[in-house]
Amino acid sequence: MALLALTLALLPMTVATTAYEVIPLDMALDSFDDQYWGCGPAMKAALPALNRSEFQKNPLFAKVWQKAVAEWQSWESPVSPLSSSSQAIAIMAYTMNDLYQEFNDEVRMAGRSPQAYRDNFHFKTLHFLLTDALATLKVKEEQKCRCVYRGVDKYKFKANVGDIVRFGQFASTSVCEDVAHDFGETTVFVVRTCYGAYIEPFSHFDDEEEVLIPPFEKFKVTEVIEEKKKVEIHLESIGTYSKYNCEWEQPHGPLPPRRTPPGHHSPGHGHRDPLSHEATKVNEVTVVNAATTITKATRTPRETRSPRLPRPPLPLWPPWPPRPA
Repeated sequence: MALLALTLALLPMTVATTAYEVIPLDMALDSFDDQYWGCGPAMKAALPALNRSEFQKNPLFAKVWQKAVAEWQSWESPVSPLSSSSQAIAIMAYTMNDLYQEFNDEVRMAGRSPQAYRDNFHFKTLHFLLTDALATLKVKEEQKCRCVYRGVDKYKFKANVGDIVRFGQFASTSVCEDVAHDFGETTVFVVRTCYGAYIEPFSHFDDEEEVLIPPFEKFKVTEVIEEKKKVEIHLESIGTYSKYNCEWEQPHGPLPPRRTPPGHHSPGHGHRDPLSHEATKVNEVTVVNAATTITKATRTPRETRSPRLPRPPLPLWPPWPPRPA
């Protein structure tokens, strides 16, 4: 009787430590996946007014942007190899604890319809700037494709060899396999990405060797290694897929899907890369509110900076779950 009582007492603990949610890996067709081909200059011109509007509608974005500006300044305001301070601050803001969960939740749903994007997605500025930044970094990178890793805890993703899938959000990965395993082992992605860019020099977390993959990169599942409680999924980049292009300039709905092969970038209606300063001459727009001025500051040495807090877990598609104790 005592043994039975002990078994029943331990049962809830066992369930709690082994439970996970099974999630299908698919094309994430509700994602807002605009690549802004051919409208980079128009988007940059629209940023100041759009950003002011979004600061009013999205107080979280306004608050985190100001924090990102302050931290970016404390790092001596690095920009190169990016083409604008706005790109650098956008990466800094995205990688902070406060923002990325809500932002990626919205990215995964904003592509349900043009109306959902226009009326309910109040991260248009951040989405464009991150997409712009990744495209700019990829043009500068010598290594066009690389192998990266992504660890997820408590979520077991389901996929079959041969499936064509997307993350459907900005997905954080690491070039270091050990880092990925630190963040979770329920699902481990081994990814060969050709559109993900190395963002470590601009990341709030400067020790994770982070590569950020855009929502529109398309992958083929090449291998699935499954155990009872864990799964390892291997993904190979096969280009991009986007339902939307220049949606902010298209009031009548998205254009037909755009695709490019892995390792290549869209010519952007005659430009080598419509989102880079090499492609077209555009005056730089620094997205800040009226009370914020970007100024040069002295960078604080990394060894003397305040410790950074781990990122909180996400209910779905966590870019970086917290590190284990």
